[in-house]
Amino acid sequence: MKRAVLTTAILFLSIGVASAVPAPVADATGSSTEERVARLERIFQAKQQSEFQTQQRLDTLQQEVLDLRGLNEQQGYQIDQMLQRQRQLYEEIANLSVKSAQAPIVATSQASLTSSSSSSSSTLGEIASYEHAVNLVLKQRKYEEAIPAFSGFIKQYPESTYAANANYWLGQLLYNKSDFEPAKQAFETVVNRFKDSNKRADSLVKLGMIAEKVGKVPSAKVYYQQVIKEYANSAAARLAQQQLFVL
Repeated sequence: MKRAVLTTAILFLSIGVASAVPAPVADATGSSTEERVARLERIFQAKQQSEFQTQQRLDTLQQEVLDLRGLNEQQGYQIDQMLQRQRQLYEEIANLSVKSAQAPIVATSQASLTSSSSSSSSTLGEIASYEHAVNLVLKQRKYEEAIPAFSGFIKQYPESTYAANANYWLGQLLYNKSDFEPAKQAFETVVNRFKDSNKRADSLVKLGMIAEKVGKVPSAKVYYQQVIKEYANSAAARLAQQQLFVL
């Protein structure tokens, strides 16, 4: 009996001593202070990396928006020009029909008949030549053949009412081939010789683009500023403003 009591007392004392031993320092998750600091540093670094990547994506998206705006402006400008050229072509055809209907049927003399025939042939030849060159571009897409067609028209009819348009067409075709020097000459002809032409503002924009292509940025800015000043609120001025923005 005494032995059982002694054994019970020893067991009770052992349990009391064990419960009095202090626990090691640790957080609620069981990690040490150093581990917690290292974890926080990793979280902070991951956050910094995420923010950096987000900013990069934002910068990329902003640049894409700017590029799309410029592309949209150029496409709108090109569509406007195409519609305008088509209207001009239809007007030319209509004028041709009116002139043909108004041609004299009976001549009063052989001299007047000869004179009228010669004048009519010249007018018809001029219009047909110009129409042929335009059709090579708009309908047949034969751009290489259109270049000599417009060059021939300009040489044969330098004072034609279509001379400004022909020079602009020629400049555009040469520009698309990156033949910048002859393209520049064609656009300068429109700017300097045909100051009342509706192609003058467009030609100034093209001169600015050519200057950009050959590395003459200051000259490009001068052309664009001239367009904005002389042709405010026009499609050409909006395109010039866009080009200035990206310089």
